[in-house]
Amino acid sequence: MESATVELLSNQTSESCPPLETTIENQVFGWFYVVVFVLALSGNSLALWIFSQQRGTSSPANVFLIHLAVADLSYVIILPLRAIYHFTGGHWPFGEVPCRVVGFLFYVNMYASLYFLACVAGDRYLAVVHAVRSLKVRRSRYAHIISFCLWVLVTVSMAPLLVTHQTAEMDNMTVCMQLYREKASRKALISLAVAFTPPFLATLSCYFLIIHSLHRGSRLEPALKLRALRTIGLVMLIYVVCFLPYHMSRATFILGYNHPDNSCETRRGLSLANRLTSSLTCLNGAMDPLVYLFGAEKFRGTLRRLFCKDKGGMSGATSGELKGTHESSVSAKSEF
Repeated sequence: MESATVELLSNQTSESCPPLETTIENQVFGWFYVVVFVLALSGNSLALWIFSQQRGTSSPANVFLIHLAVADLSYVIILPLRAIYHFTGGHWPFGEVPCRVVGFLFYVNMYASLYFLACVAGDRYLAVVHAVRSLKVRRSRYAHIISFCLWVLVTVSMAPLLVTHQTAEMDNMTVCMQLYREKASRKALISLAVAFTPPFLATLSCYFLIIHSLHRGSRLEPALKLRALRTIGLVMLIYVVCFLPYHMSRATFILGYNHPDNSCETRRGLSLANRLTSSLTCLNGAMDPLVYLFGAEKFRGTLRRLFCKDKGGMSGATSGELKGTHESSVSAKSEF
């Protein structure tokens, strides 16, 4: 059924409204993916190396950040295929299976990132608003269990993308429909809302409550408060730049692309917006290392040791995390 849908859509598109991708557009998309690939690969690889060098028990936030880096790298590695697709003028030379895998990894990365960012927000909320009462809950073991369950949930949810036909022939060229999901099914609106809305609302709620707590009064030092607000602002910036535009554009694309009253120019505009916002989601892989920088104290300390040779600063940065259980609520807050 899915295969027939793809072929029918491709036939309708080529006959009534053929795709119009200029050379400049393909070059911009291609080089964009190259730049994001270099930044995201280097940033997340460095992050995983730093996390692997850390000794002792990781905080729940660090556990979620490690899984976030893994999610980013699982998608970053296939960005060169997207670049080649555009450099060859919108032709997919790799065959059916790689097309499915690229689309699968795209959605696994995006929604895994959304949920791990939500987990980081939840952990921050517990550490700041319920610092003492959450001591028994905020354990790395529980964070690993939650992360494993999230991976299973996202992987199983996206698994159908691996078994459905996703390539089509248009004007003697092979198009990978999975790259930008250039097919419109209104049933997809349900899965789109279910996948995006819960983590977005959870993250927004947690950070709103944290800001309210900091504004009302907190034992955090002014510098730590500022760092906390920077972390919150950065995560929300990632949502606004990378995820929110795509889901809004995607919903508009699904609702409007096959509407009988829409002209060919309107459909092309919807397709371009779909491709643009889809490419913006890739930026989260390049921006997430900044979350590690602001959100993990040991990560900052290791960077200082690597690039500033400030071993004294390193020991001072991590000493607060080695205090006893009585002071663990302050240590949890200092993870900002």
